[in-house]
Amino acid sequence: MHIAVLGGGVIGVTTAWYLRAAGHRVTLIDRQSEVGCETSFANGAQLSAGHAEPWAQPGAIQKLLKWLPREDAPLLFRLRLDPNQWRWGLSFLNECRPSRFEYNLRQILALGVYSRQQMIALRGNTGIRFDSLSLGILNIYEDRADFARAKEMTSLIRSQGYQRVPIAVDEALLKEPGLSHRRSALVGATWTPPDETGDAYLFCKELAQISAQAGVAFKLGCSVEKIVVRNGQVRGVVFQSQELAVDACVVAMGSYSARLLNSVGLRIPVYPAKGYSATMRIVNAAAAPRASVTDEAHKMVFTRLGNRLRIAGTAEFNGYEMNLNPVRCKALIERARTLFPGAAEYDVPSFWTGLRPATPSNRPLIGPTQIEGLFLNTGHGTLGWTEACGSSHALSMLIDGKQPNVEFDFLHV
Repeated sequence: MHIAVLGGGVIGVTTAWYLRAAGHRVTLIDRQSEVGCETSFANGAQLSAGHAEPWAQPGAIQKLLKWLPREDAPLLFRLRLDPNQWRWGLSFLNECRPSRFEYNLRQILALGVYSRQQMIALRGNTGIRFDSLSLGILNIYEDRADFARAKEMTSLIRSQGYQRVPIAVDEALLKEPGLSHRRSALVGATWTPPDETGDAYLFCKELAQISAQAGVAFKLGCSVEKIVVRNGQVRGVVFQSQELAVDACVVAMGSYSARLLNSVGLRIPVYPAKGYSATMRIVNAAAAPRASVTDEAHKMVFTRLGNRLRIAGTAEFNGYEMNLNPVRCKALIERARTLFPGAAEYDVPSFWTGLRPATPSNRPLIGPTQIEGLFLNTGHGTLGWTEACGSSHALSMLIDGKQPNVEFDFLHV
């Protein structure tokens, strides 16, 4: 089949790769002049299958209400006269029920583990390089109640067969000596040895080159205007006022998937969650994180990428607005100075913001729609980089009528 992949982020590029590997003719279309330039460009850089805890959970509403007045809140809802935001919010409330929370966690973990397996295989087959480190991820806690809850989540994740353990402060400092000056503030940590880090943007660029050599056609700098549907079946894609005839189409446009799908009568529960990051040069390697640290209370991650430090986090539900909020940018730098003083050039950061495609459950939408030949691979929220290889490999199998070997609730007609 000739399949169009709409979107050139990490989800779109991996989708194109796996579909081509399955023998399909593939054309990837993206509005940017190169791949990986939007939400995949400067994310938290974690390949964190063990970070499976969804936002929607018991107690989440109380936290959100507490954070509402704070401009620098880790998770901030800016209420708008937007019916899509209100529908999303009501679904989020439903997903906060204990039974839904545990179901979603198991689903997210299963997909993350599957994706990790596919990433390992892809690296072995291609030799792709992207400033990756396989040194595990450390989650730190400065509140005893938060740490107690983290130990409960760790037990649930371990019960599903994934290696994550609670550790004492002294052991955490052995793994991340740069945090030694925070010994008195820390109450504990969790350690996830299988989790990794890497630059999603570099990965996109490298895999796009490999895919092009394998025969994937790239139409970059081309905005998708329309999916052509005739008699309930995909027939083509219109971009730059020209129609490309295709047999099938995969929508992997992140938050913008929802807007495009509205034009063909499909409404999906995806809403943009605006994230921030700052990247700067490391000037004191001993003071910087060895690999990656997650600060759970502030919803921030600190990741070493070669000679760079990436600080990323927070989520702001404010529609498709893309302005950099100086208060939220400042919060990233201030927290980095607190945890890793003197580690990087904090006075000359490169700030970035991107729209993560969030679903109320944090489970992505993968599989076919009721329109024949129209498939989705979107809604990954903060875990697009983690879930990219697994989501895209699974979708290529679904398109070929096969069942992926992962316990995940894929879309079905």
